[in-house]
Amino acid sequence: MADTGLAEVHVKCSSCPIRHRAVCSRCEQDELDVLDRIKYYRDFTPGQTIVWAGDEMDFVASVVTGIATLSHTMEDGRRQMVGLLLPSDFLGRPGRETAPYDVVATSKITLCCFRKGPFEELLRSTPSINQRLLEMTLDELDAAREWMLILGRKTAREKIASLLAIIGRRDASLNMSTADGRLVFDLPLTREAMADYLGLTLETVSRQISALKRDGVIQIEGNRHVTVPDFQRLIEETGDDTDGGLIA
Repeated sequence: MADTGLAEVHVKCSSCPIRHRAVCSRCEQDELDVLDRIKYYRDFTPGQTIVWAGDEMDFVASVVTGIATLSHTMEDGRRQMVGLLLPSDFLGRPGRETAPYDVVATSKITLCCFRKGPFEELLRSTPSINQRLLEMTLDELDAAREWMLILGRKTAREKIASLLAIIGRRDASLNMSTADGRLVFDLPLTREAMADYLGLTLETVSRQISALKRDGVIQIEGNRHVTVPDFQRLIEETGDDTDGGLIA
């Protein structure tokens, strides 16, 4: 893991903002006590690499705040973003020794890290953590399939709307509210990062965001503060079957 140069902090599980969504969400107090003994927190600044592809990983982690990108670099230097890590997402895989992707902080990010060896031992003895990690892995698989559709078949406008809907849903879930009606959240990605992730040019991203603003689908204060007056209207802009929906 990259050296942050920042002091580690200690936060009680009871005050953790992702407690209800994280891998430890179903733990009893005695299980939380065990996790508390093997956890530590690390902060990373925007643009800082958390781990390089191929690095040995002696930890796994939950994203507490912030956002990071997962990317793969080819031999000729071409790079493709293949995923996002949002608050409550899990970084690393028990039983896997090295990182498959570069992980880079897009905003200031805080990770709740667990030493891998003790965490793997806890998995074997704690069904609630094992079950929750399985559910999160299956959700990640569903999200990856959804993202294949977004990148492969959707128009530029639908791509932007889909990304906004995903971030809006996650923000609502973290605040223990429903993604319905009016939503307000801060966009954690720059327009350059959105373009990179969605396979669009910066000009196209800016043009489509302006179009969504002009049509009243979204409102933006500054560069990042987003208001969605009617979330259902945003969903209609994604091109998805409204009986389904995007993975939160």
